[in-house]
Amino acid sequence: MNLAGQEKGRQRLTDTYAAVTAVVEGTAGIGDSRDAARAFLESLQVEHGVPVSSRAIAMVQLVVSELVTNARKHAPGPCVMTLEAGEGAVAVTVWDSDATLPQVLPPNPARIGQHGLEIVMAVCRSFEIHREPVGKRIRASIVLADEPGGDAAGRQPM
Repeated sequence: MNLAGQEKGRQRLTDTYAAVTAVVEGTAGIGDSRDAARAFLESLQVEHGVPVSSRAIAMVQLVVSELVTNARKHAPGPCVMTLEAGEGAVAVTVWDSDATLPQVLPPNPARIGQHGLEIVMAVCRSFEIHREPVGKRIRASIVLADEPGGDAAGRQPM
């Protein structure tokens, strides 16, 4: 890992990234994935001095929960979750074995259920879906720190 710079005795994560990957099996793995996301973000703060807001921790856990739950619900076998941090954001990537791309439905407050990807897209800086030779890969990026004024960084005013 390439670390550069010093800030109050801590090394700051810069151009390169830190990453963690986990294979998720069974429904118990969904909670474990959320826990792994929190631990990863806390290690960025403690070990690398990367600012991570409590909002970012909650949003990353939400995104992990939604993406891993969908993968476990709709695809056979395990899924693979990767968290990558760099350039002020964390990318959550989930691969599963089902090549069927999810339908992202338009917002509809009268609809019961199927709001997960709608919510994920609302809290992320970017959202991508890619069909792979086997299965698909969904990637969502969440900004780690809030702006000094308190607005969520990376979100554009509506």
